[in-house]
Amino acid sequence: MLNQRLSQKLLQKLSPQQIQLMKLLQVPTANLEQRIKEELEINPALEESISDYDEREDLSEPEQIRDDEDDTYEDSRDDDDFADSLDVQEYTKDDYDYNNDAGDDYKGKEDKKHTPLAVGKSFHDFLDEQLHLLDLDEKEWLIADQLIGSIDDDGYLRRELDAIVDDLAFQKNLSTTEAEIEEVLRMIHRFDPPGVGARNLQECLQIQLERREQNAQVKMALRIINEQFDAFTKKHYDKLMKSLDIDEATLKAAIDIILHLNPKPGGSSASTSSVNHQTIIPDFTVENNNGELEVLLNGKNAPDLRISDSFKEMLTSYGKGNMKDKKQKEAVVFIKQKIDAAKWFIDAIKQRQHTLFVTMEAIVTFQKEYFLSGDEMKLRPMILKDIAEITGLDISTVSRVANSKYCQTEFGVFSLKHFFSEGLQTESGEEVSTREVKKILEDLIAVEDKSKPLSDEFLTEQLKEKGYNIARRTVAKYREQLNIPVARLRKEL
Repeated sequence: MLNQRLSQKLLQKLSPQQIQLMKLLQVPTANLEQRIKEELEINPALEESISDYDEREDLSEPEQIRDDEDDTYEDSRDDDDFADSLDVQEYTKDDYDYNNDAGDDYKGKEDKKHTPLAVGKSFHDFLDEQLHLLDLDEKEWLIADQLIGSIDDDGYLRRELDAIVDDLAFQKNLSTTEAEIEEVLRMIHRFDPPGVGARNLQECLQIQLERREQNAQVKMALRIINEQFDAFTKKHYDKLMKSLDIDEATLKAAIDIILHLNPKPGGSSASTSSVNHQTIIPDFTVENNNGELEVLLNGKNAPDLRISDSFKEMLTSYGKGNMKDKKQKEAVVFIKQKIDAAKWFIDAIKQRQHTLFVTMEAIVTFQKEYFLSGDEMKLRPMILKDIAEITGLDISTVSRVANSKYCQTEFGVFSLKHFFSEGLQTESGEEVSTREVKKILEDLIAVEDKSKPLSDEFLTEQLKEKGYNIARRTVAKYREQLNIPVARLRKEL
């Protein structure tokens, strides 16, 4: 049976402009320039300002992007109504001819940093150079080229040889066998850095040892890798001495050689310029001026953008014409929409700048003792909610700001997430950061006797004596977060 019913629903919908702002907040400074270039390409009404060409305007409080804004004027009225009611002066005034600088209410300063460019050859470029020094026939060269392309950034060949046979058949129409590929791979094993092209850690260490001068210690190290690799990785030293029939001094000398080998040849060899450079560009700089902390925002967070003069001139000329002409009306609507989109984008960049600054300023205020001293023990427990309450921003907005952003301090460059940590209570009732507990844990392990490493149970007792009442499983969790192995794997002779 059909029934008619009245109902009310309260819905919250994000406008395209709000979605654009949220996406911009997540973009780190290193990628913001590319995002702006994309917008400049798709919107001819938006252009970059020439330095010192535009007068600066007060941008301290950017125009808020609201839910009730029309997404486009086509949604709320048709083209004829819009064109007839168009106030040309409204869209040709100079409100949006500015550089994205801040006005009187904006207490921060801009740090005009240029994006550094990484120099040097990539790891694979370095391998290609060595490949061209070999005297190979066409088939061997195609196989070697495929093998080098299959080597990952750590320097390992993770792909199986039978899969490479298929790759060569389908991609290069080359019929080959695993034996032929193995023969070419042995040539690559002679490349620098030593160990490149290995299929696993055991083979990587073996290649490096075979390229060394073969003295007694190196030969023993090779025996350990070839015959007792599993016992070596598990640090079963007693089993190693018994199986190889050697004393502790001989074993220690061989293991010292192994420990000085490189387990990731692709990430080494700085002398050959084969490292892939990855540069972190700080979004903020915190300076200590005689005890007063000052937050500087990277200048690339606020690029200079403006509305195109040519588009405003076109709108003015069309506004003086016959608005009953259909093509002219369509042109006016198109120009106006592009100008609106440019204004929205400029407002989003302004609001991004403002949001970044107030969030970072709140973090610096909250963690003032840390930024003055650089001592991690001074870091207070801080979660996203704390900063959201100080700034009046939503927790999700603070999370977007903290994501992929970096801050340069006099103690180093840190991710914004570094300053956030949960808290726990000591026996005295004082709330401390979990980072403080991790620092104590790290210090205890750093000074332990490596022949008898401290167990998680003993570390738990040590922390309890210092007033930190936490469980053993929590100690194990913190240790894993610090990338510290269990006691057995920390043991040394």
